Amino acid sequence: MQIEKLAEENALVGEGPLWNPEEQKLLWSDIHQGKLFSYDPATRKNTLIHQGVKVGGLVQNHQGGYVLCIWDGVLLWRSDEDWVRFQPETHQGELLRFNDVIGDPGGRVFAGSYFDDKPGKLYRFDPDGKVSIVAEGIGCSNGMGFSPDLSTMYYTDAAARLIWAYDYKKETGELSNRRTFVEVSDHDGVPDGMTVDAQGFVWSANWFGSCIIRFDPDGKEERRIQTPAKQTSSVMFGGRDLDELYFTSADFKCEPGSSLDPVGYDWDDYKRSYRGGGLFRILGLGIQGVEEFKADFAWPAKK
Repeated sequence: MQIEKLAEENALVGEGPLWNPEEQKLLWSDIHQGKLFSYDPATRKNTLIHQGVKVGGLVQNHQGGYVLCIWDGVLLWRSDEDWVRFQPETHQGELLRFNDVIGDPGGRVFAGSYFDDKPGKLYRFDPDGKVSIVAEGIGCSNGMGFSPDLSTMYYTDAAARLIWAYDYKKETGELSNRRTFVEVSDHDGVPDGMTVDAQGFVWSANWFGSCIIRFDPDGKEERRIQTPAKQTSSVMFGGRDLDELYFTSADFKCEPGSSLDPVGYDWDDYKRSYRGGGLFRILGLGIQGVEEFKADFAWPAKK
């Protein structure tokens, strides 16, 4: 196994890695600085492709471009010169400020809202424009994924240190029967972004924990990979054979005193260490991921 740094962007909150199989590129965002990057493994170049809105997560779109879930709504985006709003800034009077998203087999998008001062919600956006509130009272909405047989959807509440499992109906996008899949110890870091591999194992990036944890389908820890960044923020399989594990990290400076602080955390070591801000890749795992689902949102007709 080999871990390599691919790009150092001093990202305050590096997040949302997404592999584009057609272009063979990895997209990722720096949420707090409003940046979107595209990393090309063939040239080893990391290119800034957007600067402006704060992208909490993105999904490829069957009908062209990407769905960007931002801090004030949902955009259809091809470039900074070619984009439209798909959803307004609010739903039922509440600001749509997103952190982490995923597409599903029906062309829908699940997106979780996050606020510093109040609970968030999990939303489902359907291709016809319908918006559904799927879950409420979420402390810090984070990573999502599907089991390979599409019977289960996983959803992370970082503030609760929980990864939930739901029964999932691919025909309707309905979620039911929520139960605990993993509860991360308060002596460990915080579960952040995640992905699911072809064997049905869940990979969870661990903020504060300097690691990525792989859980088996029963929620038991199968392995833990130590990473160079204290704030490892999200993971995604990529590469031509989907056997390369990319992960983002965050340079955001946390201060002790939060409810998310791990018990007995070494803050002196935190201050001395590399918090993050770069894009990394792990080679040689011998494990494959699965291709992410795309949204199926229609662009408005040009006038």
